[in-house]
Amino acid sequence: MKSVKVIYSAIALVSMSSSALAQSNPLTLRMSCNGARALVATQGAIVLNTGPTTYDRYVAGYGRCVLGEVPDPAWVPTADNPQCPIGYRCVERTRPSGR
Repeated sequence: MKSVKVIYSAIALVSMSSSALAQSNPLTLRMSCNGARALVATQGAIVLNTGPTTYDRYVAGYGRCVLGEVPDPAWVPTADNPQCPIGYRCVERTRPSGR
């Protein structure tokens, strides 16, 4: 019986800490499009929440992605624009077919 209480306590602790982590990044829905774009531009690379439980890493451009990744244009919802062109997300580079 004691081990069940420990398991439930651990589950509660993990769920509380994960929701706190998800909320620690700036939320684009509370920013203007220009403000979100400026934040990405000044930081170079930043993790932003795009909703209560969604987030991603956005970059200002080339040079901010790791080897094997390329920047891909990204749009996010903001307070004043449902599709704000915020910058880029780094995605895995695809190889041409046939190679």
